[in-house]
Amino acid sequence: MPVSESGAKERIAYLGPDGSYSSLAAERLCPQAQGVPCGSFFAAVALLRRGEVSGAVLPVENTLQGAVTQNLDLLYASSDLYAVREYVLPIEHRLIVREGETLAGIRRVFSHRQAILQCGKFLSECLPGAALIETQSTAESLSHLERAGDAGIVGAHMHAAGYAFLGGNIADEPKNFTHFLLVRKGRDALPRHSACVYFAATCPHEPGALVKALQILAVYDLNMTKIESRPIKNSPGEYCFFIEFKGDIADADVQAVVKRLSEYTKNFKLLGCY
Repeated sequence: MPVSESGAKERIAYLGPDGSYSSLAAERLCPQAQGVPCGSFFAAVALLRRGEVSGAVLPVENTLQGAVTQNLDLLYASSDLYAVREYVLPIEHRLIVREGETLAGIRRVFSHRQAILQCGKFLSECLPGAALIETQSTAESLSHLERAGDAGIVGAHMHAAGYAFLGGNIADEPKNFTHFLLVRKGRDALPRHSACVYFAATCPHEPGALVKALQILAVYDLNMTKIESRPIKNSPGEYCFFIEFKGDIADADVQAVVKRLSEYTKNFKLLGCY
């Protein structure tokens, strides 16, 4: 939905500023939309829930660090929000400094928490004495490089006058990808057809409960492609499972599976299909 009924461009929220990985994913998912950079994922979701934007782009998984748990929790806690499209973005982290700076002179490294974690090996081996300071996004780290000895971890696409990259990709693994979801408000935003279905649920307290839930997929010959577990807040020992499987939401068997899962599990929520 690139244009609203009034003729104006739709607005898509993401973790900013412009140049962040989330902004790149938003451009790929909604190339005709007006981007709305936000200071946090929570702020992006809040804009969507209030109807001030028509969508929000959230990273939910990285191949190095696994699930982005904050965003799984946001999606699960918002009963009227659904993922409707996905995009997998290649990630390449670079160390950026003021021109003329050397590796030996770096005292502080700024970046988003995920980027710092994904570059842990390089940081521990090459900058063991540097202070690691978290920012809201990788792109934002540029605004913190105020003095000699400062560095930031940013995407390879980030370029700015007066700054230079030191070396190439510093991620722990060269093949690094982040899975983004486009989230919209209202069940009517779900596509008619899909390649994947994503849901979350807790299981009854009985022997083999998770196996019984997964057997529902097996009976209909549906392939599970992802499973994550998250502890339930204020309920020690209980876990919510986030599960993705291959399937067309329009298919009668897939609809039957969703119905059976919702009846067997507790706190079932269809997170989306795409």
